[in-house]
Amino acid sequence: MHLAPSASKGLVTLINPNFVKPGVTPYALDILCSHLEVAGFEVEVLDLTFRESDWRLAEYFATRDPLMVGITLRNAGSVQPQEQRVFLPDHLRVIDAVRALTGAPIVLGGAGFSSMPYAAMEYFRVPYGVKGPGEVVICDLADALASGRRPDSVQGLLTYDGQTVRAAGLTVGFPVAGSTLGRHISARYQRHSGVPYRIDNREYYDKGGLGNLLTKNGCPFACNHCVEPDAKGAVVSRRTPAVVVDEIESMMGQGIYDIHTTDSEFNINPMHSKEILREIIQRRGRAGSPLHRLRLWIYAHPVPFDEELADLLAEAGCKGVSLSAEHMGREDLAVWDAPSGRVGLAYTLDDVRKVTKLLSDRGIIITTELLLGLPGENLDTLKRAVDASLALPTTVVGYTLGLQVFPHAPLGIRLAAESGGDTVVRGLQSNTARSPILLKPLDRCATMTEYERQFWFDGQGRIRPVFYFSPDLPEDPATVGRPDGRWVKTIEWLQDYVPASEHYRVALPTLGGNGQDDNNYADNPFLKYAVALGYKGAYYSWWRSRERIFEEARLAGLTG
Repeated sequence: MHLAPSASKGLVTLINPNFVKPGVTPYALDILCSHLEVAGFEVEVLDLTFRESDWRLAEYFATRDPLMVGITLRNAGSVQPQEQRVFLPDHLRVIDAVRALTGAPIVLGGAGFSSMPYAAMEYFRVPYGVKGPGEVVICDLADALASGRRPDSVQGLLTYDGQTVRAAGLTVGFPVAGSTLGRHISARYQRHSGVPYRIDNREYYDKGGLGNLLTKNGCPFACNHCVEPDAKGAVVSRRTPAVVVDEIESMMGQGIYDIHTTDSEFNINPMHSKEILREIIQRRGRAGSPLHRLRLWIYAHPVPFDEELADLLAEAGCKGVSLSAEHMGREDLAVWDAPSGRVGLAYTLDDVRKVTKLLSDRGIIITTELLLGLPGENLDTLKRAVDASLALPTTVVGYTLGLQVFPHAPLGIRLAAESGGDTVVRGLQSNTARSPILLKPLDRCATMTEYERQFWFDGQGRIRPVFYFSPDLPEDPATVGRPDGRWVKTIEWLQDYVPASEHYRVALPTLGGNGQDDNNYADNPFLKYAVALGYKGAYYSWWRSRERIFEEARLAGLTG
């Protein structure tokens, strides 16, 4: 048996069961490895992303006796409103296989898990779970298991005894407990390539086109549709700028030159963002600095954003910005009403215009992502949003029609209150629904598990994720009236309304969810072909060349 070295408190095994391609580096496992090692544990990672048909779990556990097994569930589904693909059964197959091979307790975490932690604990039948940032909780749990301390003494830990999910000091919703919330994070996260039983960051770069980097964690806003505060915490924790740039240099030393921030939005705390960029710029001034080759990609909101930030981004080597504009006429939509005093990030169309001009003037490419079909959307608001977005100086415009409804996002809470468990809310839909979708508010549910479960499963326990499409869009009444009705006419309208001359720079929703023009990431053929051909960077940097890339893929024999 492989036991931890005598100087170690024990072995912790971490597993990544995310099979989506192109692969996204499971950064969280690098973070957990770094913290667990500092806490005195030996850590090994089993990354299954590139082993979809050959997990080698039996081979591994035949010679290992870990204290616990941590499994990250990055996504519970593709979140793509037309495709509505759910990953839970795939994750369950891995968890069942692990359970059959080791008696070590399993602890779940990750963004997908954190969007429905109580229901996930019940579905996967695991004893422990960590909602939100997990580095503090998982180290404390490992220590409890190593020392014989009761696990339910671990603050922020979810436990499941086969009947009831319980939480130790955990607040579900906003904020998250048991993490590094609100602190300045000085911890160093070790990134590796080609090291056995670690995440191979270079492999992900070669097969996915991007590295990734966290400069800050958490999101203080409560945007109606979003699960980021559940997944990352509701208070921003900032990393030390020098440590962040050290990490960039380490990754570049491994041959990773395209690095995308994983912050909820890079500019949530603009002063900290500017400190990071100044540190990059200062080091770029040194002779022989690898940072001259850095190609930085970020997520950003239209506000706060000023000319100085745009200048620093350009000077630091930022190549592209994914701007979360969400909707161009948000003042027309009821979804933006502040729920229970919580407010999302407010901005205007003028803010969006200002930022896109600042970036385009500096040669930084931009994709503007819009959410369409939210409450209050109709044909007029749809036209105004599309017209306004096409008038922007962006490289790519992406449209998503509809959105998934999550139990702890403000919109999910609001729709459950409207339904009350006995009223069908027009616009609620699921491709797999067999009966009307009814949602009960938390105060009418016996447990938190019951409340969360209804957003993912029907009354018979069948998987049925809940989505929302505005019923005021140009659809037949029969479509709107069916729980599994599909907003086909609106998608066709979008495809026709966007001028053919603009299609080269537009990512449209498609009926199948995986068409040549579709902007869904999970197993998208265009993205898989592009990275197989060696393209690097964010997908929107290649989007305008997709016809040529499809032809290259065909000539290379990649398309079958």
